[in-house]
Amino acid sequence: MNTVVQGHPTGDHGLTDVVTEGLQPFLHDTCTTLYAPSLVLSRPDGDIAGGADGFFHGDRRMLSSLAVRVQGVPLSAIRQTLRSADQTGFRAILRGLGEHTADPAVTLHRLRSVAPGVLREELEIANAGLQRIRLEVVLTAGTDLARMDDVKAGRPRPALPARAEDAGLVWNDDEVTVRLHAESGSPRIDAALGELRFLVELGAGETWRSTVECAAVSVEPDQFPAVARDAVPWSPTELRSSDRRLDHLLARSVDDLARLLLSDSQAPEDQFLAAGSPWFLTLFGRDSLWAARMLLPLGTELAAGTLRTLARRQGAVTDPGTEEQPGKILHEVRREEANLREGATLPPVYFGTVDATPLWVILLHDAWRWGLDPEQVRALLPHAEAALEWLAEYGDADGDGLLEYIDTTGNGLANQGWKDSGDSIRWRDGTLAEAPIALCEVQAYGYEAAMAGAALLRAFDRPGAERWEEWAAQLQRRFRESFWVDDENGRYVAVALDANKRPVDAVTSAFGHLLGTGLLNQEESALLVARIAGPELDSGFGLRTLSTDSTGFNPFGYHIGAIWPHDTAIAVHGLVRAGFPEEAAKLADGLIAASVAFDGRLPELFAGHGSAADSAPAPYPASCRPQAWSAASAVLLLQAALGLEADVPGGTLRVAPLAAQGMGPLSLSGLEVAGAPLSVRLDAAGRAEVDAPDTLTVHGAGEDA
Repeated sequence: MNTVVQGHPTGDHGLTDVVTEGLQPFLHDTCTTLYAPSLVLSRPDGDIAGGADGFFHGDRRMLSSLAVRVQGVPLSAIRQTLRSADQTGFRAILRGLGEHTADPAVTLHRLRSVAPGVLREELEIANAGLQRIRLEVVLTAGTDLARMDDVKAGRPRPALPARAEDAGLVWNDDEVTVRLHAESGSPRIDAALGELRFLVELGAGETWRSTVECAAVSVEPDQFPAVARDAVPWSPTELRSSDRRLDHLLARSVDDLARLLLSDSQAPEDQFLAAGSPWFLTLFGRDSLWAARMLLPLGTELAAGTLRTLARRQGAVTDPGTEEQPGKILHEVRREEANLREGATLPPVYFGTVDATPLWVILLHDAWRWGLDPEQVRALLPHAEAALEWLAEYGDADGDGLLEYIDTTGNGLANQGWKDSGDSIRWRDGTLAEAPIALCEVQAYGYEAAMAGAALLRAFDRPGAERWEEWAAQLQRRFRESFWVDDENGRYVAVALDANKRPVDAVTSAFGHLLGTGLLNQEESALLVARIAGPELDSGFGLRTLSTDSTGFNPFGYHIGAIWPHDTAIAVHGLVRAGFPEEAAKLADGLIAASVAFDGRLPELFAGHGSAADSAPAPYPASCRPQAWSAASAVLLLQAALGLEADVPGGTLRVAPLAAQGMGPLSLSGLEVAGAPLSVRLDAAGRAEVDAPDTLTVHGAGEDA
């Protein structure tokens, strides 16, 4: 996703003209309204006006322009209000019209609603003045029917001609038809200009209304259909705490997550979370798995749907072109080949990921612990066994006891962990690491997956538990032998091993992914916690992906200095699991503070300058927002703060709110464990009261609650 600025020398002074065509559009000032797989990107005033703006459905841009103006009257936008993920309001003043004092008299309100394949704009003009007014409202629309890849790459496409039909306009090609019409108001249609013109006359105190709808119909059915409004796989959540920032963050995040849901066309009852808007409204193995894992305190239905959706597409053969291998969990699914900016070309079903497979096993285990029906777990165990076999046979291709990756296609992703940009895995001096690469966090996932798989096999009376425990122990030994390095501040874990098995010595946020997985002992954990808590990584708004003392650190670097909310939330949870609640609380508070700058809608990532430099974080201008695992991070922060750990098969639930400093009094409802409601209340002193199913024994911080 990184952008390369192109230019050429001009003039006598060697100055450079920037070539803007072909640059990825920025999104930081974009208003997003969505109901996956549909979304609208617009300017803050509501207009769809260039760049990445558009009404999209299924990775096609159905409208590339949409504007509302009043003939001869200047409009002044004053407020944009995100009512919900799928509904946004825009208010504007019609300057100078009908005014008899300095106060504005006539206003325009646009209420935008998005449903699958449908965009609705409710227009309202109110005359609060004393004069009778006449005006002409002009709605202009157009489309290029561009594919999402072209929009993301900044490749312009010509506008298509419209034709008039009934009270609106129609555009089409061989694959899609787009119809825009007014449901009322009897507009005059000008297809050549793409205009609907409404003549409006209002007396004092009167209001004019009209609704314009745009519907997109594709020849092919949706690859991953939308989820009905009443089919969201969790109950409404409600949080009331002493930290109103956190309350707003959770409410906004859960609302966004509901509209990021998609279903499996092969089994519509199974749902998963699309990775994020706008570029990734599809199935991504890693992202969908992490988001489902973070949301386990809301119930296990989403986890089950995610696991089954990916299991249906689990690798069965060896295909070098797609990087499919038996047992492997895929990276992403698209309708068409994806052309990326860094020269990569990904097939429609692409398996270039090293971490989705162990994360699948971990999610199955954790969902079982939170109460997933044992029969549903049992049905997925063959897929878990295949995934475990992939770890040993293909994930550890050279047989050294560690998991590594390399792009064997030559045109896929060079890096195949979550930091998958081409420059993400580097030495401290800025030199890029050479593949095959063994990432430190992937060893932690592998260890946790093997131990989780062993627990599942043993619990369901299947063979192999001892084998995977031995495999995990060997990985742990190899990790201790290979990954630990020293600098002037002591010992720490290298970000990776390179092709020559040398430890790549950069200091990164990956430390947080190791904590609480069982890979480290307490002394080793404490060494990494000290690094996480230091100012080189902890920005005050979350964890930087790369330490500030590394050559090439860039606060706007995608994986080399910027801050990813999910990355920080994983570290917060890991700190709690490893026994460091105070450090967890401090790190969580920084991310909660950052959320205010984004009105509770945490982006994919933001800039890593930190609270010492800025009072609020700067946006990363090309960041997706909302993003599934960023939104799901709000739930993981609460799980960590409350110390929630479920063991439904063992009949226990642990609540240890040691990292909930400053949150009490707190009341949280809408959680679920063992298929039944769960709610937690804290008083100002942090003492917990829990309403949980009678089948579970609830434990507090070492005591019965």
